[in-house]
Amino acid sequence: MVAATLVLAATPHSTWEATLKELIQINGVTKTYRSKAGPIHALGPLDLTICEGEFVSIVGPSGCGKSTLLLLVGGLLDYEAGQIFINGNLVNQPQTDIGIVFQTPVLVDWRDVLGNVLLQIEMRGLRREDYLEKAKNLLRSVGLAEFEKRYPFELSGGMQQRAAFCRALIHNPPLVLMDEPLGALDAITREQLRVDLEQLWLLTKKTVLFVTHSIPESVQLSDRVVVFTPRPGQIAEVIEIDLPRPRTIAVRESAAFQQYVHQLTSIFMNFGILRDTVSSPQSNAVVGE
Repeated sequence: MVAATLVLAATPHSTWEATLKELIQINGVTKTYRSKAGPIHALGPLDLTICEGEFVSIVGPSGCGKSTLLLLVGGLLDYEAGQIFINGNLVNQPQTDIGIVFQTPVLVDWRDVLGNVLLQIEMRGLRREDYLEKAKNLLRSVGLAEFEKRYPFELSGGMQQRAAFCRALIHNPPLVLMDEPLGALDAITREQLRVDLEQLWLLTKKTVLFVTHSIPESVQLSDRVVVFTPRPGQIAEVIEIDLPRPRTIAVRESAAFQQYVHQLTSIFMNFGILRDTVSSPQSNAVVGE
């Protein structure tokens, strides 16, 4: 399958950022989990503002609270301290008007691709007919126009995830939460879906909060990258990615791209999460004993 190609003019990041207004405000938020061994301080305190139309990635080591933050913003978890606002409204219950994409597509087996996208509409009590053309356009934008009548078992993992992207956007949400949506894909498919996802975002300009473990992925997709510390997750640094859009696969070879990757890698090396040194065989033998 050849994905649809969009012709989009390169746009400097700074030309549109100044026009954005705040959508998400996270003020002093803290999350603690209860366990038999005692409380686990998972996240915070955390302060972060995200503007309308921004693509913001969160990167950090495993267990630092990245996915927890998405659940808090979506109103799917309670927080112990602080406040979260979306469009000025306090988040204190599940947010039904947002879009969510998980690591696995979570498509309904007995519905075709178009039916899976429109399921979002039906569950909201909206008229299917009013969104049919939009659903078809979204599928066309990610190269799935000829597969709209296929069922999930007939699709590759990448195609299923493209359908999940469309489903998350069909109801025109102000915010889309993405929890490692490319993490389960093979390397080649993942490369292509990064391009497809950016094209879809450029078409819709929705606010995206995106969790990833991939440093290059965060640079390629994001306007800003929020770096989390090891648990309890706090913001170590926020890096603005000033690269023209659209960002093709070739952009990863540019000096500017590599500099951002180096900057982020250095942060994790300073944490001790990444190391250049390898233990000698002799020292490994001691550990093994």
